[in-house]
Amino acid sequence: MFGPSRRVARRTARRTVRRQAAFQDAAGGGASEPAPAPAPAAPAAPAEPDYTAELQKLASLHEQGIIDDAEFDAKKKQILGI
Repeated sequence: MFGPSRRVARRTARRTVRRQAAFQDAAGGGASEPAPAPAPAAPAAPAEPDYTAELQKLASLHEQGIIDDAEFDAKKKQILGI
């Protein structure tokens, strides 16, 4: 091969080699960089509060007449995060 076709073949070969190297690095097959250390375990998430128990207590206060409808609705929305 001579002339322009030789340059095209060389350029294509270099591009292919670069793409293959990038693919191997992305796939973890690259030997040039050490494997990253495993991340430390995340702390356990705190247990969610028992919304049902709070709502039942709130409903019983509402039934007893200790709190009115507006207070009940406001506190329910606060508990549920609405």
